[in-house]
Order: sequence, then structure tokens, then C-alpha cells
Amino acid sequence: MPKPLHIVLFCVSCLIMNACTEPAAISRLDKSSITTEALTDSIQHLVDAADVTGITVTVFNDNQIAYQRTFGLANADTGDSLRTDHLYYGASLSKAVFGYIVAQLVVESKIDLDTPLYTYLDQPITEVPFEKDWRGWRDLKGDPRVNEITARMCLNHTSGFPNWRWITKDIRIDGDQPLTFFFDPGERYSYSGEGMQLLQYVVEQITGKGLEELARERVFRPFGMANTSYLWQDEFEGTYCFGHTADQQVIPKDKNDDAGAAGSMETTPEDYSRFLAGVLQQAATGSAVTDSLFKPSVRIRSKAQFGPLAYEDTNANDDIALSYAMGWGILQTPYGLGAFKEGHSEGFQHYSILFPESGQGILLMSNSDNGESIFRDLLRIGIGDTYTPWRWENYIPYDEK
Repeated sequence: MPKPLHIVLFCVSCLIMNACTEPAAISRLDKSSITTEALTDSIQHLVDAADVTGITVTVFNDNQIAYQRTFGLANADTGDSLRTDHLYYGASLSKAVFGYIVAQLVVESKIDLDTPLYTYLDQPITEVPFEKDWRGWRDLKGDPRVNEITARMCLNHTSGFPNWRWITKDIRIDGDQPLTFFFDPGERYSYSGEGMQLLQYVVEQITGKGLEELARERVFRPFGMANTSYLWQDEFEGTYCFGHTADQQVIPKDKNDDAGAAGSMETTPEDYSRFLAGVLQQAATGSAVTDSLFKPSVRIRSKAQFGPLAYEDTNANDDIALSYAMGWGILQTPYGLGAFKEGHSEGFQHYSILFPESGQGILLMSNSDNGESIFRDLLRIGIGDTYTPWRWENYIPYDEK
């Protein structure tokens, strides 16, 4: 069973207090180390070389925050420096938090991963009304495959849906497009925000609570994430950083969105680090929630996560047994399982990976379209992670472009 709320809060408070004392050196996966000064210098060199507008780097040792620094600007036009308490658009980091919520519900027997989702609803999936009609599933009326979709398929991206209905296998199309299946449910991994949105609706019906209420109750309050939300809040005004294009142009802030498990979360590096540290700490205790969260359920053999190569197969990542679990990617290393989640949107690029067996991990949050070009090197320098499939993620280094 999940820990009582007061115990979780106590544990997270301990993690935060411990993080205030930064160690002289950071331990890597292979037992080597790097001084905090050398790490800071290396990051600054990469930021400058790749024209990264801004980035926050957080490293975890012993299941807690050991290093957290910002580099660069929150707004290139004004020259404001980036801070660890600046709000970032979290993009698909939203899915990792949602996966944690569903893992709790699974442990509590409120939802079963392999029961077809339609059985939890009072009406057919294709007849669910939405104020924004394009968000529903009416396009699938008459297609029996919609009744095969399960929670597991939505979480491990085997629902058969496209990422979004306006994206084909080859290109993004402007304007309304009908929702279709790219594959039969369960056939193969194919990243899909649409699948997450379907599961979100079902979870909200099962619990009688909206996503924001569930997240506050089960994640944001327990982990001390006071500045995180799936909805824009008035108090966020003036506390956010802007996204930037590759040529340092400021992208206007988008504040209008519904609460979306697939990608509406606003968060700070401080808050999201609390979440990741808490997840590491729970995994160290043998939590049933993290056991469920990180259990791989589908192997991934696509050449890339997105684009045309996502539909071609390879064995290039068999050495790390690249897989997916409940909203998190999974890989295997000599140092145990690695659980990762990325976030990518216009002007914001993020990546996190946790190694529960060693209590280590790293969180990279950038407000620059150049951010991913230094991710491979940051992972290697920061924690000795040479296992993240950076080509599959399209994290092409700046000096290879």
C-alpha cells in the first residue's frame, strides 16, 4: 500500500534539507566521480558552445538532490538570468507524473491494467461528449478496436493511436483531422498522446475527480510541489521562463490549455526534482507503486521514437533491452534498470533518467530548442550515463550537426 501522506511529506522534507548541503564531488554510475566545480565548468562550456539559451541541471546521488545549477537566461530579450524556481512548460514530463498516479490506483485495485477501458464507462467511448469536439473519439464509431484498448496500452504507447490526430506517419498536417488507428491495439510501440488522453478521461470517471485534483492530492502536495500544476494558475504570472528558438528568439508564453495528462504541466526544476527524488526514495524501500511503475511491458525496436523511422525496426537497442512501462521508458544496464522520461515542445526540451538500484539520476530542463544538442554529453559527464539511446531520441550533439 502507498505510504501515508504525512510519512511521504516527512521523507520529501528530509530529501530537500539534505540537498541544501552540496557534496564536493558527484558520484557516477561506474563509481568514478567529478567535482562540482568541474561539472559546473563542463556544463557552462557546453551551453556556450551549443548556444543553449538556458538549462537547469540536477543530479541525484543516494536518492536525493546532490547538485542543482542553472545556466543561461530566462528571457533572451531582457537578459534575465534563469533560476531554479522559474516555471517551465513541462511538456511530456506530464506523462511521468500521470503514470505515477495510475500506478497508485493499480496498487489500490481501483483500475486494472489489462481490463478494456470501455468497461469502466457508462456509455460507449465513441459517444462521450466533449465541449471541444475534436478531443473526443467519435471518429472511431463502428471500429471495434476501440473496445480493445486497456490502461496498459495507453501507458506503454501500444494503443495504436498516432501521437496526435493531426500528425500522420510522415508529416504534421494543419487543420482538423479524424482520429484513426495506425496499428491494431497492442501490436507495437508507437508514442501516443491520444492514448494518454483516453486513459485520463477513464481515470477521471473512475475516481470522480479531475486530473488537477488527483495530481494535487497524490503528487503535488505529498512531494511539496507548490509551484506545479496541470492548469495555468494566476500566481504563476511573472514567475516563468520563456522558451526560445534555436536562434535565440523568444517564444510567447502559451497559458491557455485544459488539464492534460499528455502534456499541460507547468513545473519548476525545484519541484520536479522533489518528485524524482521522492520516486527514487520510494523505489529504495521496495514500494509496490514504483515496482508497478517501472515494470517493462513492451520491447521497443523502432529506429527512432518519432518521424518516419519510428515505423522501421532495428536491433540496435537490444543491448539495453529498450522498453516501455507505465508512462516511463525503461532500459537495462550493468548498474540496474534505468527509468527515463523526456519532454519536448517548441522552445522547451527536457530529459530525466533514474537508476533506482544505485540511487542516482539526472534531470535536464532547458528553455531552448538547442538544449537536446548537449544532452548526450551532459548525461555522460554528469552521471556516466552512456546507455540512454540518444540517437533514438534524436539528441544529435551540436558538433555533429
